Amino acid sequence: MIKSMTGYGKAVAEIGDRKLSIEVKSLNSKQLDLALKLPSMFRDKEVEVRNLISQKLERGKVDVFISTEFTGESSGVSINLELAKKYNAELKALQLELKEDCPEGLLPLILKMPDVIQSAKDEPNEKDWVLLRAGIEHALVQVEEFRSGEGSILGDDLKKRIALILGYLLEVDPFELQRINNIRDKMIRDFSNYKSDFNGSAPDQNRFEQEMIYYLERLDITEEKIRLKKHCDYFLDTMDEGTSQGKKLGFITQEIGREINTLGSKANQADIQKIVVQMKDELEKIKEQLMNIL
Repeated sequence: MIKSMTGYGKAVAEIGDRKLSIEVKSLNSKQLDLALKLPSMFRDKEVEVRNLISQKLERGKVDVFISTEFTGESSGVSINLELAKKYNAELKALQLELKEDCPEGLLPLILKMPDVIQSAKDEPNEKDWVLLRAGIEHALVQVEEFRSGEGSILGDDLKKRIALILGYLLEVDPFELQRINNIRDKMIRDFSNYKSDFNGSAPDQNRFEQEMIYYLERLDITEEKIRLKKHCDYFLDTMDEGTSQGKKLGFITQEIGREINTLGSKANQADIQKIVVQMKDELEKIKEQLMNIL
């Protein structure tokens, strides 16, 4: 079963007068690259959240954003009125001492002073963590469903391209037989011409036949064709395994490429080399798709 590394999920957790929005985005990466933004009230749960995400998503560039919105009458912040009054008195005294005026008033400056605006103390209990965890798990389920849907589309495309490579492989057969016959005829013709110029002493016939067999065997592409088909079949079998096998498919693709390259180098025939180019084109498209497969 093929899964993409591209995914998206979103969930909401209601905790008291807060609404936590959980958003998870995933893109392709060689390993798990996790960026996590947690509300300050759950900072101590960061390790647990990271472990939860890594167990579910395994691999990919994953961004997790958890934001807080207050839904009750309380805004979650308060103004330290006594401290603000104290800053106001001291700033007015400083104005008089320096004989300086503040055209925009002192309030904007006072609000920027340390500890004037205070956040409500966040002390979540275990129930709050359970609710947040459930929300994260729900978002991760959505990501997994998204990945499976994308993976199904990618899987169909990969199967189509492997089928094209196997189809091109069948097209090699008629050209291969013609190629071997042409090579054999050329060697016999050259041998006949060579005998007539050999000053009456004919070369050894047995040695010639041995040399011809040697070169024909070196040019034979039967083994490459057999291995290429086996690798393609193995690729398809691996795609149907229970878990996504992106890295394993990448290794099989390397073997497929090796056989295609060897076939092209040994072909020594224009029509076969054109077919090899078409195989390579499909293989490159497969490699591009594999970059996004889990």
